[in-house]
Amino acid sequence: MERRSALLLGAAATLAACAPKTEPAPMGSDGRPLPKVYHIAPGDESAISYRMLDGVNALRQSKGAPQLTFNAALIAACATHSRDMAVQNRPWHFGSDGSSPLVRVQRVGYTGKLLGELISETYETELETLSDWMSQSDTRAMVLDPRATEMGFSWFQEPTGKLWWTMLMGAARA
Repeated sequence: MERRSALLLGAAATLAACAPKTEPAPMGSDGRPLPKVYHIAPGDESAISYRMLDGVNALRQSKGAPQLTFNAALIAACATHSRDMAVQNRPWHFGSDGSSPLVRVQRVGYTGKLLGELISETYETELETLSDWMSQSDTRAMVLDPRATEMGFSWFQEPTGKLWWTMLMGAARA
């Protein structure tokens, strides 16, 4: 009996040693866990864009707002601004050349009406970023604006993993 108990204890100890050790998440100076880097692999661009569009449209549908479609000119303006924010190393609505969102959409030939721009500097996924935008009344109002019919969405990821997200909302001219 003692031999069986010793074997069982030895087997249990061996299995316990094989279990993955989970270390607590590293904490920042604010006491919150440090962000995990969300690396975007080549070829993921389309899936990320459509996850965002689907997420926005699901939120809009729940509020009775019309569905959005992508607009190539708005996407181009988003891509340009995301890269420019990274170059400036600050999230803000003005380009390094002083351009406003309105000027940037005009430069890419957008013929609709610009309704607004959302930006973010983060390590979060696109859906976490959308959730953050929805947690604030002013940015939530833009996502749910019933006048919007078109959307642009793009990002720039630095080698460190930091993401610069930009979303533009517009209304196609009739």
